[in-house]
Amino acid sequence: MRFRHPDGSTVHLAYCTNVHPAETLDGVLAQLRDHCEPVRRRLGRDRIGIGLWLAKDAAHTLVTDPSALRGLRTELDRRGLEVVTLNGFPYEGFGAEEVKYRVYSPDWADPERLDHTTALARVLAGLLPDDITEGTISTLPLAWRTAYDQGRAEKAHASLATLAERLDALAALTGRSIRVGLEPEPGCVVETIGDALAPLTAIAHHRIGICVDTCHLATSFEDPHTALDALTTARVPVVKSQLSAALHAEHPHRSEVRAALAAFDEPRFLHQTRTATPAGLRGTDDLGEALESDALPDAAPWRAHFHVPLHAAPVAPLTSTLPVLKAALTRLVGGPHPLTRHLEGETYTWQALPSDLRPRGRTQLADGIAAELALARDLLTDLGLKELP
Repeated sequence: MRFRHPDGSTVHLAYCTNVHPAETLDGVLAQLRDHCEPVRRRLGRDRIGIGLWLAKDAAHTLVTDPSALRGLRTELDRRGLEVVTLNGFPYEGFGAEEVKYRVYSPDWADPERLDHTTALARVLAGLLPDDITEGTISTLPLAWRTAYDQGRAEKAHASLATLAERLDALAALTGRSIRVGLEPEPGCVVETIGDALAPLTAIAHHRIGICVDTCHLATSFEDPHTALDALTTARVPVVKSQLSAALHAEHPHRSEVRAALAAFDEPRFLHQTRTATPAGLRGTDDLGEALESDALPDAAPWRAHFHVPLHAAPVAPLTSTLPVLKAALTRLVGGPHPLTRHLEGETYTWQALPSDLRPRGRTQLADGIAAELALARDLLTDLGLKELP
């Protein structure tokens, strides 16, 4: 979906296909048919944007076989879909029964991460619509925090510098500008936007910036305006933003609140949990760890890294951090000029929701994704953007 900002620029809204994880190109083509096109039809649009997630095998096929890339481009056009952004964070196995810590491998100290992201950039340059010359990719925020020493930090920074050079060369060759954004996430080396300032200012390249995920921002109790103002001051580009909401528990000491939270403690994804204390941010790596131990103080609200549907907040006594998303979106695109032009809905946890909230089959899933995009569309038009045909 495209929107005209009051300054005349085009802002893109997509939804991320990691909610339909596919490891191969055939799987990606099936997801376009079975999921993405039905969402478009529900929205009554001739064209919508999708943020493709391409696992390593699918990306390898596309970057080594020009006919396969042309075929994917043709299929996107045929189904009324367009791609201006990719999710390059998960490498493979995002549809596994247990993902947890595996999603952080390989990290930016491993040459495989550089090679994979380079492949994604080349693929994206070939998928961009004819009238679009800029694409974006979100990626791992350097590494998971453990076992990340000075030696690995130096390798990661060198890889990002090499990536910037490769993106420059790609732009010179194709006329398409691809930018990559580190996506701060709780528990990682770069957990917050504040953590991103030092490495990104050290790289100081306009093709390497940040992806602002509003669920992660909220989970770490960052104030959207303060965080985004810091990026502007440091001249760190906001490459893209993922529109998502975290799980919020106002009174985690109450038994009924803990019981409600326990329903979201599931075995597939990691749900880092945080609370803000006078001494600073405290947290656990997973929701179950917070519920089963005294590792996390419960005198103040908890937030868990669980991407809950934007349009349907959890029932009381839980809520979502949708207000944080709205505040961030106001700062991102509500000013005289947008800080980013690529927005992506990323609720990938539909099938990990408690059973009574989980969609039953493709039809209900498409209904839910369409409802999320409709909410995001309304938020954008309320900020003065105009939806384009």
